[in-house]
Amino acid sequence: MIVGIDLGTTNSLVGVYDAGFVTLIADPEGVLLTPSVVHFPEAGEPLVGRAAARLRTVFPERTVYSAKRLMGASVGEADVEDLAYRVEGSKAGAARVRVDGKLYLPEEVCARILAKLKADAERALGVVVDKAVVTVPAYFNDGQRNATKRAGELAGLEVVRILNEPTAAALAYGLDKLGEHCRVAVFDLGGGTFDISILELNAGVFQVLATNGNTRLGGDDIDLRLADWIAERLGVTAPDITLTARLQELARDTKHRLSSEMEVTLAVPFLNDGRSGHCVCTRADLERLAMPLLERTRAHCLRALADAGLVQADLQEVIVVGGSTRMPLVRRFVEEVFGRCPNTTQNPDEAVAIGATLQAAILSGALHNVVLLDIIPLSLGIETFGGLMNVIIPRNTTIPFKAGEMFTNALAGQQSMLVRVLQGEREMAKDNWELGRFEIPFEPLPKGQARVGVQFEIDADGILAVLARDTRTGVERVVKLTSAVDVSDDAIEKMLEESLEHAFEDMNARVFTEARLKAEEMLPSVRVALSRVGAQLETTEVVEIERCIEAVEKAVESGAAQPLKRATFALDEATQRLATLLVQSAMKSPV
Repeated sequence: MIVGIDLGTTNSLVGVYDAGFVTLIADPEGVLLTPSVVHFPEAGEPLVGRAAARLRTVFPERTVYSAKRLMGASVGEADVEDLAYRVEGSKAGAARVRVDGKLYLPEEVCARILAKLKADAERALGVVVDKAVVTVPAYFNDGQRNATKRAGELAGLEVVRILNEPTAAALAYGLDKLGEHCRVAVFDLGGGTFDISILELNAGVFQVLATNGNTRLGGDDIDLRLADWIAERLGVTAPDITLTARLQELARDTKHRLSSEMEVTLAVPFLNDGRSGHCVCTRADLERLAMPLLERTRAHCLRALADAGLVQADLQEVIVVGGSTRMPLVRRFVEEVFGRCPNTTQNPDEAVAIGATLQAAILSGALHNVVLLDIIPLSLGIETFGGLMNVIIPRNTTIPFKAGEMFTNALAGQQSMLVRVLQGEREMAKDNWELGRFEIPFEPLPKGQARVGVQFEIDADGILAVLARDTRTGVERVVKLTSAVDVSDDAIEKMLEESLEHAFEDMNARVFTEARLKAEEMLPSVRVALSRVGAQLETTEVVEIERCIEAVEKAVESGAAQPLKRATFALDEATQRLATLLVQSAMKSPV
């Protein structure tokens, strides 16, 4: 049986499709939402879910939450300063959670949450559950998606499909019934992540036109700001780890209450100096604190619209997903950004799990006539001679997808080719991120005679496999990239901004590099030709060629593209007769 799982930063859910209906499965306490929390006691088995969440304020250093935010991240990129438990690792190495001297990868923590959901489903259904569709933020990179699959495997589940959360939400809202060419924006603000996706329905196919977002921005950040505000109002200057956890829990509860109430009176006993504190928090206070964080989503929304080639008026629907969208402020903000009132007919906490369950039904054959097509968020390619980025799969390409190109040796006698896999939007390889590298050997041949085919294949989960093959010998290497670019989503956002900001400079750099490579290839050839048949030219012709050579050399040193192109063209024109004489000389030479 295939179940659908929403592995959330704050809460997780599991569902099953049966007799034409989606059923979300409750835990033994009868509650659908399972807190994504794991508590490691001094002795005995770890506690997961509601039982673990109750101990978060009592044993904060032993209770791990928001582990999803750490998956596929390094300590240098993860937001660890506000966590009550310890996160260790080198700045560029994988983040690990330390409890009682033991280290746990984030996916090992998430595996316990998935195992709990699996057990709840098996208890409710009375059958073995061994397969699942698991959702991830649309902006999760390759490493984060692989970490999610590993978490499933550790939990005893075969993850048959990794599904983008906004795409799952579109299914849950029944957007497949809106008619053809329906365009929809999915605004997903959860506990730890934000996604915005633009989808279009055509002939029963959901196609993601564009996606954007930030995997480290969500309701948890609002909680932290509100907790700091409460501490300030209560006169708490240096809260210990336990009081910090209590304040964060109080902030979360206050945020939830202010979605339906205008003000909340807070009473906090046993502060770290022994006294008790009281304060009043209004909805206006919360909205003032939350607005700067919410405003950060605006650029993502506008860029997604632009990437899809749409404007506000082109959208037929805007839906909101994620518990944070219960806030009245968020719904007003979404209406302002997209120019229409958002659709709130689904429970925002449950929509993604419902969509995952529907996708599980599609894969099992229980549901037909709907197909989901996701996209890749950033271009993929390899570095070519001269340090250029050669794009093989452009960003926003629908997946699964396969594409390839043929490359040759840049130097005579070259015995191997380094395949450096890149991700990014800049023209020069140095400005993009390296996903991995490997070498493919081939026979030493004259320049331009080796042939190496490079193929990129992205599966339905967005995971990339790269194949390189020497077409002469058949020797090939296939590399499945199991770790993604070790950068934060802020850095991804920065890259997209820089690709626009430096578009003109980047194109000039590419044009100059291509012209420089041509010049560096042409100059030695001209000199060889002059030494062989230059004596047959008029003195004025030789002088003109020498002048053009000098102009090309100076243009190369200048670093300016257009002057170099003009100088190279002039040299090409000046050497026309020289080239003719060289060909005639070669034809007369004995073979």
